[in-house]
Amino acid sequence: MAKRKETEEDVKILKLRVQEGKAIIGSDRVLKGIKSGSLKKVFLASNCPEKVKEDILHYANLTSLAVVELKYSNEEMGIFCKKNFLVSALGLLEE
Repeated sequence: MAKRKETEEDVKILKLRVQEGKAIIGSDRVLKGIKSGSLKKVFLASNCPEKVKEDILHYANLTSLAVVELKYSNEEMGIFCKKNFLVSALGLLEE
């Protein structure tokens, strides 16, 4: 039960950050952000492509960055971010 509550809190924070423009969208940009150390947390869609997921998890483990796998599909994440395309990965920028 605690994990679900924690995920709901993450989603609230994510919505706020996307509206403020303090989140980056897209797997390529997220990977660059992880490598440069400018991200605080990464969110992945439930149906994120396996290769993208492996790459993000690999680099996140190297930098000990938190990765959260959401229950939303990439289509739902695109709608959630008010974009007209699929979103598989989101990254929260450091403040």
